Amino acid sequence: MPHFLLSLIIPVYNEEKNIHPLVKDLLPLLENYKYELIFVNDGSVDGTVQNIKDITSHNPNVKLVSFNRNFGHQNALSCGYQLAKGDCVITLDADGQDPPQIIPEMIQKWTEGAKVVYAKRIKRVNDSFFKKSTAYLFYRFMNILSDTIIPENVGDYRLLDKEVVTFLNQLPEQSRFLRGLVAWGGYPAEFVYFHRGERKAGTTHYTVPKMINFALDGITAFSEKPLRLASYLGFLTATLGFIGVIYALLTRFFFPGYWVTGWTALFTGIMFLGGVQLISIGIIGEYIAKIYKEVQKRPPFIIKEKINI
Repeated sequence: MPHFLLSLIIPVYNEEKNIHPLVKDLLPLLENYKYELIFVNDGSVDGTVQNIKDITSHNPNVKLVSFNRNFGHQNALSCGYQLAKGDCVITLDADGQDPPQIIPEMIQKWTEGAKVVYAKRIKRVNDSFFKKSTAYLFYRFMNILSDTIIPENVGDYRLLDKEVVTFLNQLPEQSRFLRGLVAWGGYPAEFVYFHRGERKAGTTHYTVPKMINFALDGITAFSEKPLRLASYLGFLTATLGFIGVIYALLTRFFFPGYWVTGWTALFTGIMFLGGVQLISIGIIGEYIAKIYKEVQKRPPFIIKEKINI
């Protein structure tokens, strides 16, 4: 048996039907390692907690930490990183779309020197066209705007060396976009490839509004370019407005026969300028909201219960 300790972190939110199938798939793979399996209950209101407790009562290596309420997926992962004691730490979701069978391959890459091992999706067969398209656009847009390149088609299924986990735990920021933070650290990384399957039970908790908010968090956390874009739009509209004034004056005084009163040009100009202003205000508002969260310094989560920890 290897001498290192392997930590697995699984954030869960209303996954009662997936707990036992997941553990059934995991335990045969983990019996060859010294391991701890940490479930982070992110405010589930179904039978998720009880199903996990049934397992913790028979296996002291399976651990549970529960939040007072739902604090979000990234905060649940952050809590797991703080509690993990392993020499390497793997995070995966409980819905069955992250296949545990590639864990030995991830560990092999780590033993060969990689500090970060990403599980990269080759195909997303069961994802809708909308999901695939928005994911593609998000990573493209993110990597265009940001100075930190985030690998495409990777989620939160990854292995981190203890050194990387310590680095993440020391970061003081409140809004944590972990995919970006891991990439920003610049640690040596490798990839393990897999085919993304379908959910074993239940429905996804990532609705369209949540995906949009997640994308905005990622973009604003790792790029100042949207703020510059707002400035560029301001200069562009001011320039167009100045050209429009010159054109109107020339037409009025030198070509009076062509002067036509009407509302179309005025309406179009006002709508364009108003749209640019609202977009700019929205971009600035996103950054102000981040400053607001940082100033508040509220804890990212509140722990209600711990078992075997």
